[in-house]
Amino acid sequence: MFVSAIYAAYLAISIGLTIWVARTLSSNGEIFLIDCFGHDGELARSTNHLLVVGFYLVNLGFILLALQFGTPPETLPEAIRFLSSKVGLAVIVLGAMHFFNMNAIAKFGRKVGGWLNEQKWAAQARPAERLE
Repeated sequence: MFVSAIYAAYLAISIGLTIWVARTLSSNGEIFLIDCFGHDGELARSTNHLLVVGFYLVNLGFILLALQFGTPPETLPEAIRFLSSKVGLAVIVLGAMHFFNMNAIAKFGRKVGGWLNEQKWAAQARPAERLE
């Protein structure tokens, strides 16, 4: 029963942190994405949703797979170390995923925003060409 409670605490803390981080990044990251994608709100919201889904899949998958690692604790001090190391590892993975996503958005989002702006400029220039 002791070990089951520790595993349940690990799952509750790690999954709770994952949900909180995903919601925080999603709500605060949308403005950044809108800017990256040439002020195309629909594309930014769609991309934001896809990033959140991917974030959940990778992090929840890692959290569940990590259940198998480590020796189950037998004493309270071991349980505290076990729980803190598992939650700590989950937090590191959450942080790494955040930096990976930010790097990808910074690289590719600005390219997409540039392409969208080029298309808008080209579309605006076409009517002027027809008038001549």
